[in-house]
Amino acid sequence: MKTFLLLVLLTVSSSVHLLAQEFDVVIRHGRLIDGTGKPAVVGDLAIRQDRFVAIGTFPGTGRIEIDATGKVVAPGFIDVHTHSENIVELPRGENFVRMGVTTIVSGNCGSSETDIAAYFKTIASTGVALNVATLLGQGSVRDAVMRGSFMRPPTATELERMRELVTQAMEDGAVGMSTGLIYLPGTFSKTDEIVELAKVVAKHGGIYASHMRGESHPKIFDSINELGRIAREAKIRAQVSHLKISGPNGWGRADEVIALLNKLRSEGLEITQDQYAYTASSTGISTLVPASAREGGTKEFVARISDPENKARIVIQMKTSLEEAARKDYTYAVIASYRRDPRLNGKTVPEAAKLLRGSDTLADQIETVLEIVGNGGAQGVFHGMHEPDLQQFLALPLTMIASDSGPRKYQDGVPHPRGYGNNARILARYVRELKVLTLEEAVRKMSSLPAQTFRLKNRGELKPGFIADVVVFDPATVSDPSTFSDPHHYATGFSDVIINGVPVIKDAAFTAARPGRPVRLKDE
Repeated sequence: MKTFLLLVLLTVSSSVHLLAQEFDVVIRHGRLIDGTGKPAVVGDLAIRQDRFVAIGTFPGTGRIEIDATGKVVAPGFIDVHTHSENIVELPRGENFVRMGVTTIVSGNCGSSETDIAAYFKTIASTGVALNVATLLGQGSVRDAVMRGSFMRPPTATELERMRELVTQAMEDGAVGMSTGLIYLPGTFSKTDEIVELAKVVAKHGGIYASHMRGESHPKIFDSINELGRIAREAKIRAQVSHLKISGPNGWGRADEVIALLNKLRSEGLEITQDQYAYTASSTGISTLVPASAREGGTKEFVARISDPENKARIVIQMKTSLEEAARKDYTYAVIASYRRDPRLNGKTVPEAAKLLRGSDTLADQIETVLEIVGNGGAQGVFHGMHEPDLQQFLALPLTMIASDSGPRKYQDGVPHPRGYGNNARILARYVRELKVLTLEEAVRKMSSLPAQTFRLKNRGELKPGFIADVVVFDPATVSDPSTFSDPHHYATGFSDVIINGVPVIKDAAFTAARPGRPVRLKDE
C-alpha cells in the first residue's frame, strides 16, 4: 500500500511540475521566424540553460520573461566572414551584438592564428560575449613555414610542414581554411599548392573560403574558375568571400558571374558565397601597390622605392592598374585608419595628397600612397561597386550575409560602416524599403544557411534542442545609422539578444554578460 501511495504521489508531483514548468527565459507573443525560410508564426519560445526547449504554445513561466509583441524573434545571426582575431582585446564585440550577430567566424582572407587550440583556450579563459568559430588562414600558414621568402613555391619539406599545421588546426576545431590571394604571402601561392592543403581540410569535413585573386573584370572569371578547380581537385566545399564586381569596367556583368557560378555548380561542385550590404570595400591601402614591390615587408619595400629605376617600374604598374579598372585616379580610395598621421583619416587619397604635398595630381597621389605604405600602411575604404550588381548577388539563394569586419573600438578612426550596421542595413534597406528579400529569406541568409554551410551543428534555427542564440527586433524601426563619414553608431531596433541562453542585450541595454565560447567544427 505504501508503495502504491508513493507512486501516486510521484505521478501527481510530475504532472504538477509539467503544468507549472519553469524555464530560464520565455519570450512571449513574438513573430517567430525559425531561420529555415518558412513564414513567420506568432508564438512563444522557451529556453532552459543554453538550449531551446519549447516553441509555440506551452505551459509554464520563465525566470526572465520577455514580451515580444509586434517584434520578430529569430535565431541569432551568424557572420561567416569576420576579421576578429583581436576579439579577446575587445571581448564585448558590441558592434556585432548590437546588430543581432551572436556567432562570428574569424580567420578569413588567409589570415588567422595558426595555433587554433591556443586561440580557443584564450577566448574561453578571457570570456567573450560572442560565440567564435575560425578558419585557418593559408597565408598565415605559409608565413609561419616560409619565413618571409614568398615569391617562390614551397619546397617539398615546407609543403609537408604546411600540411601538418593544417591537419593540427582541423583536429583542434577549425571549420576550414581561407585564402587571401591578393595579400602577402598568399598572392604568390600557385593553385597546386592550395589544392594540396585543401585536400587536408576536405578530409576533416572543412570548407575552403577564398578572397579570390581578382574581383574586377575580366580577372574575376579566371578567379572563379580557379576556385572551381580547387573545389574539384580537393573534393571540397568552396565559399566565395564577399562576392562583388569591383571597378566601373565590370559593372553590369553580374549575370555573367552568376552564370559561371551556376555552371560550376551544375558540374557537381558545392559553391556558396557571402556578401556585405555596401558598394564600398575595405582593406589595406597597400593593396594599391603591386604585391611584388611589397614582398619581404616594409623595410624591403622602402629599399625598392629608394631605387629610381625600381620606383619607376612600380609607378608604371600602379598607373596601368588604374587604366585597367577604367579609373583616372584614386578618388575612390579613402584612408580609414592611419596611425602615423590621423589627420588623413576620412580623406580620399587626392585630399591626402593635397594636404601632404600641396597638390592632388596623379603623380602626387601615387607618392602619397607610397609614403603611407612605406610608413607601415593604413586601412582604407574603396568605393568601387555598382548597386544593381549588389542587389542581384544578394537575391541569390546561396548568398550569406557577412560583414567582413572585426570588433570595433568605438570612435577609433573612420572605418567602414559595415562593422556597425551590416545586418541592420539588410533588414532596413533591402527588406523593408527595397523589398529585394522577404524578411524570412533575409533571416535564413543570416542563420540556418551559414550554420549549414560551415557545419555549425545545432545552430541557426529556432528548434528544440538547438543552441539558444536568439535576437528580438522591431522590423519597422531596425536601422543602420552608421555612415561612411560618421561610422561610429550602433545599429538600432534590436531590443534583446541572447547568446547561449544568456541575455547580452536586455531591453536595448547591453548587459555585463559574456557567455560566448569557442565553436569547433562538428561541435554538438
